[in-house]
Amino acid sequence: MTGQSIDAARLLGRIRTLGEIGRDADGRLIRLAASDTEKLGRDRFAGWIEGAGLEVAVDRIGNIFGIWKPEGTVDAAPLMLGSHIDTVIGAGIYDGCYGTLSGLEVIETLKAEGLTPSRPIVVAAFTNEEGVRYAPDMMGSLVCAGGLDVDTALATIGTDGTMLGDELERIGYAGEHQPGFLRPHAYIELHIEQGPILEREGILVGAVEHLQSISWQRVVITGDANHAGTTPIPMRRDAGHAAARVVTFLRDRAQASNTPMVATVGCMRFEPDVINVIPSRAPFTVDLRDPDEDRLKEEEAALATFLDGVSAEEQVGVSMERLARFEPVKFDQRIVRLVEKAARDRGIACRRMTSGAGHDAQMIARIAPSAMIFVPSIGGISHNPKEYTADEDLVAGTNILLDVVRRLATEGLPA
Repeated sequence: MTGQSIDAARLLGRIRTLGEIGRDADGRLIRLAASDTEKLGRDRFAGWIEGAGLEVAVDRIGNIFGIWKPEGTVDAAPLMLGSHIDTVIGAGIYDGCYGTLSGLEVIETLKAEGLTPSRPIVVAAFTNEEGVRYAPDMMGSLVCAGGLDVDTALATIGTDGTMLGDELERIGYAGEHQPGFLRPHAYIELHIEQGPILEREGILVGAVEHLQSISWQRVVITGDANHAGTTPIPMRRDAGHAAARVVTFLRDRAQASNTPMVATVGCMRFEPDVINVIPSRAPFTVDLRDPDEDRLKEEEAALATFLDGVSAEEQVGVSMERLARFEPVKFDQRIVRLVEKAARDRGIACRRMTSGAGHDAQMIARIAPSAMIFVPSIGGISHNPKEYTADEDLVAGTNILLDVVRRLATEGLPA
């Protein structure tokens, strides 16, 4: 069932407006969770929700909900749309923001059509999806789904020494609702792909049916600081060299794999961080991902074994801490098929996909039928100012979301 299309100018204008909120002196977009700049983004998003005639609700972890429950709508579990508005450091303007703003746009379009949905429709902006300032990532949706206690999450200490609960209180987004007060009937998240597949294949829409396993760990290697000029190489306990061996091990293993496994060391620091002193301490992070849970476990075990070897060979100490661990997600096939049908009805090429990135949808999938829709990312670039999706693709993806939501709002989930 296809009706009118969304207001393209309104959607694109909001994406660009939100994309200017949080620029630093160098022009970088930085809206870390519960920061002053994210407060500005939250305020703007909440203002748009109110302007659309929706109820604004905020839960204790800071998740923002725009609730549409027109008169005559039964008091039932809502159909939920959304994503997040926090960013990485030096972000593009589409990641997460597109999903929240497209969800709001769909609701406004359906309101303009005069549709009376069979249940409420809600747009959500989840807290701390990126996990840059506070770990783990996807925190707001994880708490919402019952996978992390809200008080534990609020007590999380950030990379800057702040406590999440204090910061949410400070910026005015420590809500009163208990997380999970809105348990969705179904959840759909529209997102840029953040990868190169759709563009490379000339396909406009991805119906996401899987999301791969993710393992985050922090490793700390300890050695001895000593003079860089007087200490012979064989006598060194060089934490920096040992850490470098781990980085190359992970890259070599990923390149040799016959699976889509990827490995990344995204954060690393040497101490005392002096040019003529051998590093005594090297903390770093490891991000491992694979669509197959058993294979990811094999990679985790291989890393642990390699670290044991490095410890013995380099005479350094090694400690590991798990930051986050998520099993693969299989999205609801009924919704995936509705996405495919909506694309066909609009004459748009579509393919099924696996997401390489983590998303709020994987958390909400624990408590409700969920799925995702992807649109192309030019060059496969994301988490970068060069992140770009063509306007026409953003509009087309939102129209697909509109058609799927209209179907679910009137007929419910297919049998």
